Amino acid sequence: MTKADIVNKISDKTGMEKSEVQTIVENFMGVVKESLESGDNVYLRGFGSFILKKRAEKTGRNISKNTTIRIPAHYIPAFKPAKVFSETVKAQVKVD
Repeated sequence: MTKADIVNKISDKTGMEKSEVQTIVENFMGVVKESLESGDNVYLRGFGSFILKKRAEKTGRNISKNTTIRIPAHYIPAFKPAKVFSETVKAQVKVD
């Protein structure tokens, strides 16, 4: 599902104009992104959390130069689904 598909579904369900829905969806994503960039997690009850995960420092290899490099500790954005959401997906989506 793409952002356009999300906009179309919300527009169909609410009766709002697609341009208004697109603005809302883009602003929502912008607010989540800004919050994570400033170090704040975003919690959406019943859906999940957009969180920052810390990756430890590690040693990597540059294969083309046959050297080792140090990859510093850093944070990456992640999504952690709510328990209710995870259980619903498990119950609804069957394994092939």
